Amino acid sequence: MKKRVFALCLTAAAAASLTACGGGADSPVQNTANGGSNELYVYNWGEYIDESVIEQFEEETGISVIYDLFETNEEMYPIIEAGAINYDVVCPSDYMIQKMRENDLLAEINFDNVPNIDQIDPAYMEMATSFDPENKYSVPYCWGTVGILYNPARLEELGVEPPTTWADLWDERLSGEILMQDSVRDAFMVALKKDGFSMNSTSEEELQQAKQALIDQKPLVQAYVIDQVRDKMIGGEAAVGVIYSGEMLYIQEEVANQGADFTLEYVLPEEGTNLWLDCWVIPKNAKNKENAEKWLDFLCRPEIAKANFEYITYPTPNKGAFELLDEEMQNNKAVFPDIDSLKNCEVFEYMGDEVDSVYNELWKEVKAN
Repeated sequence: MKKRVFALCLTAAAAASLTACGGGADSPVQNTANGGSNELYVYNWGEYIDESVIEQFEEETGISVIYDLFETNEEMYPIIEAGAINYDVVCPSDYMIQKMRENDLLAEINFDNVPNIDQIDPAYMEMATSFDPENKYSVPYCWGTVGILYNPARLEELGVEPPTTWADLWDERLSGEILMQDSVRDAFMVALKKDGFSMNSTSEEELQQAKQALIDQKPLVQAYVIDQVRDKMIGGEAAVGVIYSGEMLYIQEEVANQGADFTLEYVLPEEGTNLWLDCWVIPKNAKNKENAEKWLDFLCRPEIAKANFEYITYPTPNKGAFELLDEEMQNNKAVFPDIDSLKNCEVFEYMGDEVDSVYNELWKEVKAN
């Protein structure tokens, strides 16, 4: 849910096997997947896998991968729901997996074909039970948190202390210096947690209060962004930005590589935040289910999971891959935080279409003001 979108489509060994290239909302998927014994139709976030991993899978299995991209869970869902495109494997986030499961859109995984599932740390299999109660439909792929990335040098210029809470994003001294996520659930998470509410609130009073808080904050916000947060923070264009933890490592490395005269730090707000988990699932109408299970097993191999982590920089739930990382990375608490620092965190839940509509209408009101 949290990824660097790129304008690239990955295919099998021959470019001719590519039938479509997915993208964001401005370039809807036109794939007409029809299934074949040596094919695999993958639907994933942008830049959420090492390209060499796909090539290695193709070489080892002889299976041609046709790879399409989506930008948000909400963009992906209606494509799968409509059933016009038969994707074999998809990578949604926690709450969206719950929605897909409850709406009978997923196939049970035959874990006899995924022996490397034992490489997934049991803690993340347990975490997945919040949206996949019996661990029948999903294989954990990446996880992380949402926090505040900040520029200490810029804050010092503004006379503002480093943030420690979500409430700090309402400091008037940060006018024009704040980057917020352009996502209904993420934006409302910030406002709800700021006031001590659950980010899965269904209370009309709490949601109205969160809506008003976001409206009150708008004059301070430089921009609502998704992927643009990376370039803006790397370029020193803003003092603070709400980001996914995996972006933090990439952004910090880019700042260091360009020799900037500032650094960037990441903090988990004291009120708590979103602890998210993205997993691979197999749509019920998949035409190449066994190939999809080969893909899942391949991605669970420790050396493959390590390669993906090093490319996308989002924390891996793969215990074997974690053991292959160097000690410095294993001890990087911004990437792999201690359990104690996650005590106030929550996982997004799917709360039903009616509640989704309420959130969406309130978000429209925020954006319209």
